[in-house]
Amino acid sequence: MVTIINKNMAHYDYLIVGSGLYGATFAYRAKRMGKKCLVIDKRSHLGGNVYCEQIAGINVHKYGAHIFHTSNRMVWNFVNSIVEFNRYTNSPIANYKGELYNLPFNMNTFNSLWGVKTPAEAQVKIDEQRAEAVATLGGRDPQNLEEQALCLVGKDMFQKFIKEYTEKQWGRRCNELPAFIIKRLPVRFVFDNNYFNDKYQGVPIGGYNKLVEGLLDGVECKAGIDFFHSKYKDWKEYADRLVYTGAIDEYFGYCLGKLDWRTVNFKIRIENIPNYQGNAVVNFGQEIYTCPNTVVSEEYSTEYKEGMEPYYPVNDDRNNALAEAYRQLADKEDCVIFGGRLGQYKYYDMAPVIEQVLALEIL
Repeated sequence: MVTIINKNMAHYDYLIVGSGLYGATFAYRAKRMGKKCLVIDKRSHLGGNVYCEQIAGINVHKYGAHIFHTSNRMVWNFVNSIVEFNRYTNSPIANYKGELYNLPFNMNTFNSLWGVKTPAEAQVKIDEQRAEAVATLGGRDPQNLEEQALCLVGKDMFQKFIKEYTEKQWGRRCNELPAFIIKRLPVRFVFDNNYFNDKYQGVPIGGYNKLVEGLLDGVECKAGIDFFHSKYKDWKEYADRLVYTGAIDEYFGYCLGKLDWRTVNFKIRIENIPNYQGNAVVNFGQEIYTCPNTVVSEEYSTEYKEGMEPYYPVNDDRNNALAEAYRQLADKEDCVIFGGRLGQYKYYDMAPVIEQVLALEIL
């Protein structure tokens, strides 16, 4: 269990703002090096977006399903040294107007879509549609995401798997989004529904709380503390160094303007059946028939508003330029480490976050 300790006016080597995977992993490493750390988090719980809660006997990922995946053996061994992970293979299904297709794009997808049976037949179909899209451009480069996607995979896959999903995710039409958002789209000419190419993937047995508790074991932690509205804003009075995993623009008082985010709303319900749809939406560690219920979590992407949880950086020209300007300010901050998705305004999966922290020099 995580140790919560109350002390007055203690001085620390590191004040760590945020108890997600970046902050928790940093605290773990620092503690093992003999450093004294204080971790604070404005939420009422520790763990950031990997926090789980028990609903009907199931470990539900409160902030959306998280599947750990990596090809880095060091990272995989590290997390498994904290808590054992199960073997979960992510094989998502796309539902397009009642039609079900396998993702990522592979021979199962192409067979359902066009009836093709060999890689050569699938390649011919894709090449025909790509050539049509390229010809429409008349020799110019794609100017937006729609044109880029059509040139990569053609009209059928764009219409059924990319257009509506992308517009829902970003709240913008595909022809209004920059082309560089989709630089490539993975296409597999084998019958393989494994979404990730990584060698290792899974979920902690017992949920991600077990991982976070292991990382923060023996570290002083305080939940329900907003860095900017607490005494710790004057952090140099309490610590030699700051590890900050909150929003980078907020740290600088939005002096250059506010960065845009997308966020997610969740609707959760319980179905009294052990296997509601034959494929996981909310990933959980139990075997499928050991619990008589299914927790269904529906995610609805929406525009971020003040007071909501920021999830995804908006990678358009304005936000990328603004984020880079903030990163330049961050580079000038003495004794401050900016980490994680919010602190760097970059989308990270879980494994790269941990890999980044493991590579840090802790002074």
